[in-house]
Amino acid sequence: MTDRRLAVEAWESLFRAQHEVFGEISEDFEGSALSQGEYDVLLTVTRGPDQTARLRDVTANMLISQPSVSRLVDRMVARGLISKCADPDDGRGALVRATDEGVARFRAIAAAHAARISERMAVLDDDELRQLRTLTAKLRTPRPTDC
Repeated sequence: MTDRRLAVEAWESLFRAQHEVFGEISEDFEGSALSQGEYDVLLTVTRGPDQTARLRDVTANMLISQPSVSRLVDRMVARGLISKCADPDDGRGALVRATDEGVARFRAIAAAHAARISERMAVLDDDELRQLRTLTAKLRTPRPTDC
């Protein structure tokens, strides 16, 4: 049985650390050509084959609701950052693809953003970073239900 007090303290520490780090690295988007949400969409899309991803995969990687992702994607299409078309393998789904403009704007921010993240995370050594990655992945794994 997990110590409830320790679990709450660990959660609060994790939450506060995430909030503080997120606040620092969010500064990378102030006055940039992309919002942080647009960057997150392009991060998922540019990692896909042919710089394409299923809309449902983009939604799964975002920390906002599906309707909010849909509106964000529609705004990005209107801005010429991505294109959107029907998914030939899923009649109800959609594919989104980064445009040349979207890729260029993404790359203009990505290197500096990764450098800031790396600099901020440098308080941990490589073994600690691997352990953190393992622990947070474990926390993200869905727990089985009792049904």
